Amino acid sequence: MSSLYPTLEDMKVDHMIQAQTKPLESSVPTAAVGPSAPAPLSYGLYPSAPAASDKFEALYPVLDDYMGLSLSRDIPPEVTALATVSQNQVAVPQYMGTGNLSNMVAPISGSSLGLKRAQVSHGIREVILCKDQKGKVGLRVQAINKGIFVVLVQANSPAALAGLRFGDQLLTVNEEVLAGYSVDKVHTLIVKANPERIVIAVRDRPFERTVTMHKSSTGHVGFAFRDGRIISLVKDSSATRNGLLIDHQLLEVNGQNVVGIKDSDITKIIDGAGNVITVTVMPSFVYDHMIKHTSGGMLKKLMDHSIPDI
Repeated sequence: MSSLYPTLEDMKVDHMIQAQTKPLESSVPTAAVGPSAPAPLSYGLYPSAPAASDKFEALYPVLDDYMGLSLSRDIPPEVTALATVSQNQVAVPQYMGTGNLSNMVAPISGSSLGLKRAQVSHGIREVILCKDQKGKVGLRVQAINKGIFVVLVQANSPAALAGLRFGDQLLTVNEEVLAGYSVDKVHTLIVKANPERIVIAVRDRPFERTVTMHKSSTGHVGFAFRDGRIISLVKDSSATRNGLLIDHQLLEVNGQNVVGIKDSDITKIIDGAGNVITVTVMPSFVYDHMIKHTSGGMLKKLMDHSIPDI
C-alpha cells in the first residue's frame, strides 16, 4: 500500500531518504534479519547531497494545468510579488519519522502544530453543551440541502468551549434527528432544551478540506486572495504543487478561524505562522450560501478567532 503524505514536498523528501536507505539495507547480511531482529529504521541518515532537480521533474512534472486550472506564464504583478519560488530549492527534513496524522508520512511537516490543529476528520462526535447565564449556547446555524450547519461560534461561549467550528454539521439534538429541519425549528429545540445538558451529534465539517504548504525562501506559499476568497495561484509554488484551488474560501489558517477577518489581518497571520502553512477551505459558492443570512459585521465581531488547543 502506498504511503500518504500531507504535502508533495514531504513525498519528495521521503522518496529521497528511501533512495539513500535502500543501498544500506541491501548491504546487510540476510542472516542478521530474523524473527528476533529489530525492524529496520523507517529512514536513514540525512541525505549527504540534495537530489538533482531534473530527477524530480522526471518523476513529477511541473503542473502547468492542475484540475482544470489554467496556470499561464503571464502572472499578474501583484501575484508575482506574493510568491516567488527558487527553482533549485530542496527541502531538508527537520523531523525524521512517521507522522501520526491519519498515518501520514511527514518528514518535514510532521512537527507543525498548525497541521495538527487543522485536521478535518469528517467523522461524527458527541458534544455536550450547557447554556450560559443569558440562556445562550453561542451558536448560529444555517439549513443547507436538508442539513443543519454551524455558521457562527461565538467567542468564549459554551459552543466555543465545546470545540464546535464553522462548517460543522449538527445531526441530532438530544437524540432528535435534524435532517430536513428549518433553522427556526432547530433554534426552538435548543431554546426548550435542558440548560444544563444539551447532547449534540456533530459531523466534522463535511464541506471542508485542508491543504498544507511550505513557504519558499522568500516566505511565500503562492496564492492571492480577496475578501478571504482565493483568486490566483502562482505557477511552480507550493500552493499549486499541493492542489490548492481558486474560488475557495479561506476558513482557517493553521487551525485558527479567519472567517470575517480583514485580508490584511489574514496576511499577518500567514506571515507569522512559521514555514509550514495549513489552510482550511471550502468552495466559495457553498460558503456564500452558508453566510447569506449572517452579516459580515457579526462574523467579525462575534466569531471565535482563537487558536484551538491540541
